[in-house]
Amino acid sequence: MPYFGSEETVKELKRALANPHVQADRLRYKNYITKVIRYMTQGLDVSALFMDMVKASATVDIVQKKLVYLYMCTYASDKPDLALLAINTLRKDCADPNPMVRGLALRNMCNFRMPGMPEYIEQPIVAGLRDKASYVRRVAVLGCAKLHSLQPNTDIDGSIVNELYALLRDPDPVVVVNCLRALEEILKDEGGVVINKPIAHHLLNRMKDLDSWAQSEVLTFLLRYRPRSDDELFDILSLLDAFLQSAHAHVSVATLRLFLNLAAAHPAVQADALLHTSAPLLATCGSASRELRFAGLCHVQQVMRSQPGLFGTHYKRFFCGYSEPSYIKFRKMEILVELVNDENVALVLEELRSYCTDVSPELAQAAIAAIGRIARTYSEKCLDILTGLLALKQDHITSAVIQTFRDLVWFCPQSTAAVCQTVEACVDNPQDSEGKQALLWLLGEHGEQISSAPYVMEGYIDGLKTELSSAVKMELLSTSVKMFLCRPAETQDMLGRLLHYCIEEESDMCVRDRALLYYRLLQRGVEETRKAVTGPKSDPSMSVLTGRQEEPISLWASTFNTLGPLSGRDLCLQTDIISASEQPSSSAEEELLPGSKDVTLSSPNDTEEEISLSLGPPLSHETFEKMWLDLEILHRQTLGFPRPKTAADTLQAALQLVKIQTLAFTPGDTVPWKAYLYTRGTGTLILAELLQEDPDEPGSEGSLVVSVKQQPGNQHTIRGFVAILKSVLQTLHFDRL
Repeated sequence: MPYFGSEETVKELKRALANPHVQADRLRYKNYITKVIRYMTQGLDVSALFMDMVKASATVDIVQKKLVYLYMCTYASDKPDLALLAINTLRKDCADPNPMVRGLALRNMCNFRMPGMPEYIEQPIVAGLRDKASYVRRVAVLGCAKLHSLQPNTDIDGSIVNELYALLRDPDPVVVVNCLRALEEILKDEGGVVINKPIAHHLLNRMKDLDSWAQSEVLTFLLRYRPRSDDELFDILSLLDAFLQSAHAHVSVATLRLFLNLAAAHPAVQADALLHTSAPLLATCGSASRELRFAGLCHVQQVMRSQPGLFGTHYKRFFCGYSEPSYIKFRKMEILVELVNDENVALVLEELRSYCTDVSPELAQAAIAAIGRIARTYSEKCLDILTGLLALKQDHITSAVIQTFRDLVWFCPQSTAAVCQTVEACVDNPQDSEGKQALLWLLGEHGEQISSAPYVMEGYIDGLKTELSSAVKMELLSTSVKMFLCRPAETQDMLGRLLHYCIEEESDMCVRDRALLYYRLLQRGVEETRKAVTGPKSDPSMSVLTGRQEEPISLWASTFNTLGPLSGRDLCLQTDIISASEQPSSSAEEELLPGSKDVTLSSPNDTEEEISLSLGPPLSHETFEKMWLDLEILHRQTLGFPRPKTAADTLQAALQLVKIQTLAFTPGDTVPWKAYLYTRGTGTLILAELLQEDPDEPGSEGSLVVSVKQQPGNQHTIRGFVAILKSVLQTLHFDRL
């Protein structure tokens, strides 16, 4: 919407700019030009003053020229015919004796986004590349990239590319970095700038002359170079060693990423680099910038996958501050759980306990869940804290504690008696659906140890008509049937009322079908129902997923110092991210790092179609556990032979060769034996469990059984994955015979 009286304002400005007396007074003339720019930034259309402003560019005042050039760049697309008239003025300024004027004119001429501009700016850009002033060369180099963006579909000018490669040896470090950026833009379709041995060594020797942001930029480009020998590798690492402890976090992290990628075949060198960079990473976690602090915490979590004890002595650095945002507190609590040991468990639990009463319900529940994860190792200390929290009688705290109890008895059956005793003494029931489901599950699985279980369940049955959650209703059905099997006299009547309501009056078809299933099972007899309904009440073998095992650095080195660590758990559901450092170099002698490319394998039963597996971003133990519990089994198959009698490292290495990652497995002499695997297909994530039961048990053949879950589902990928897995395991099995 135009300003009131805007036409009069523009006319007044036009008269003033054309007035010879105003033009004679340089200060007054400059003030009117400033007024034009001010009105322009406020949204007033002052394009009618274009020619008057072009005339104002004929001055030796640099500030006035900048103002006029800003005006011309803003209205060049609206006044293309008049803008072409201004080109001559700019081309004339490109030959000015003052290098500041030359650079300023060239930069603004490249900002004119109009058809036909390349033919006017190409010659000034080429001249600028050979200018004696470094400022002009800086502008000209970036102008090459702008020139390419104006005509993206035309062939690349080889002479300009050669000029840019030659300018990589320019004495001005800013020109060198600008050349890398311009070449990357111009050669984008061809894979970007090529870093060969002479260029790589030249950039390494110029690192000390660059500012911090230019250093991080050069370090990113150096990821494309692969040393030809170990001697050359260690020479490069020696040159970079000082940058590992740079005062600038982005430089130290970029240097560490380069170290990890170059020294992929030398784990000791990688571990030493992580140790040297621990101090800058910790400093980043205490940065005044919240965003930088969060990024530092995410990268610390990534490093801890391979070096769990690296930050063990600095656990107090991850205590939450009062004024910190919740997303930082969540990350810090996740790190604290992984840093717990016998020496600091008391202090960490006391710190987490203080978070349980935070004003934010989400933060309080996250702290309770963190205590629950620690309870899988230090159950007695954590149970005392969780029991004390129930006395607070806060709905969200009670719900979180009950959910933690449910998970705890599943992973640690030795804590069942204490949990049941606490639940029985609890007078307040959770009010949200997740808490209700957790409490009902505990009542159904361990109702014989909770004397008041039928009466608690009866309260839920009486309030069934006001219950809105279908999940709670279905959990209530399962709990009632299980309770009937262990305490029939107390629950027979209420079970009958529950089934009658769910079958005759319930509008939710899922609940109605569940009720019909249980009703027909009960018609077959109590023993048949018991076989179908009852199952294991805990799975201690799954607790192996809760501990942090050391992972090879190569699994996450390619995503270090990218957005991968910041994406957290959502990263595992995305398609694989391949960074620029993983793209093949144009040199035939370049070799990719291990694990940097996808592996494409043919299924033995399907020679026409192929599936592509890749490791991609690593999957954390907590994410695997959550997804495994949430997803349904899409495929189960008996492989027909027992577990290969090979060492755990051999099995893990063999699977990794075909891009199948081993997350956890039970010891070799454990019965039943289990292993949990994952991999990625084309746009899908595959989770798998290998199970071998005791061959002496009745009905057990002792063969391996593979269960597969997937998100999203793809039957072709599952069949190919099972075929590949079977082929590897079968080879290992018969090789040992």
